[in-house]
Amino acid sequence: MSTNYNLERSLVAKVIMQDMFKVKAGESVAITADSGNDPELMNAFAAAVYAVGGKPLLIWTPKAGKDGQAGIKDWPEEALTAALSNVDVWLECNSTILLYSDIWENAFKNNKKLRYLIIADSSVQSLLRTFTGYNVPDLSKMLNKVRDMVLDCKTIRITSDNGTDVSYDINLDYSFDIDDGDFSMPKFGTAPGYVNIVPKVGSMNGTIVFDLLMNANVYGTDNKLEFIMKDGAISDVKGTAKEAENFKEYLASFNDPNMYKISHNMIGLNPSIRKMRGEIVEDERVWGGVDFGFGHTSPMDMPPLGQVAKSHFDGIVGKVSIYLDDIQIVENGIYTHPALKPLAVKLIGDY
Repeated sequence: MSTNYNLERSLVAKVIMQDMFKVKAGESVAITADSGNDPELMNAFAAAVYAVGGKPLLIWTPKAGKDGQAGIKDWPEEALTAALSNVDVWLECNSTILLYSDIWENAFKNNKKLRYLIIADSSVQSLLRTFTGYNVPDLSKMLNKVRDMVLDCKTIRITSDNGTDVSYDINLDYSFDIDDGDFSMPKFGTAPGYVNIVPKVGSMNGTIVFDLLMNANVYGTDNKLEFIMKDGAISDVKGTAKEAENFKEYLASFNDPNMYKISHNMIGLNPSIRKMRGEIVEDERVWGGVDFGFGHTSPMDMPPLGQVAKSHFDGIVGKVSIYLDDIQIVENGIYTHPALKPLAVKLIGDY
């Protein structure tokens, strides 16, 4: 492996562990991984923790057959839950994710001090793009302004030249989360650069045409998949015949009606991510795009009970137009609203 690649690993590990988590001497830091991960990157994370006096706990688990609760049979549930309930920091790198499983839910239920971040099996190059190249306070201003505008509206509509045209209502009792890169306090963190919204149950209607969709071969191909949304759930899957049928079979395999339901919608705002590259954690945050998540929703995001499902999956639409009620804030991937454009220019330059 080249010296440059090792330096990139070390830089990513330093930024995440020391600059964003701000790990302190004596803190315990769990790093979970499986056979789908790069061992040297995991070692770099541990080294970055050790360098500031932290106590790394590198945990290797089997690679589960499915994500989330659907993979629970493949993990040592009791041992993992006990460990993660008693650490200060948890970095989840698993290629088949623990996120939203009972292990994950109980770790947060038991451990009120937990600072958590999921990066899944992102490549080093993707992590460099996602976690570096911007000023965190400037990003925070942009994210908070967009969230404030969302909180003032009742209905969100998202369209794209690819055929997407979907709308939903908001519920002020649900989550309106952001991540700006500061993981120094207890939180459920994901990679920086988004505003996350949990739609009002039963309110999403319209069509979503995906530029990238987990568990489907639609990125970088001629394949097409679209979801017909009716009252908050997928009522039909259309598109290239083989891919549409494959995805219908994937959904049906869970035998769980909640796998068809919308979970969340993320507005992409990472200034270092300007185009999609086929890496889900990165592409969910693509500037001017949106992510739609389906299936399990934590009670933390949808109180009081959440939306219990066997797993969770996401898809992305790039270069969207976004309307808050009748006010347009994004046009074909460009933040045009006068309250947002100066903040955007500060982050990415004039455009």
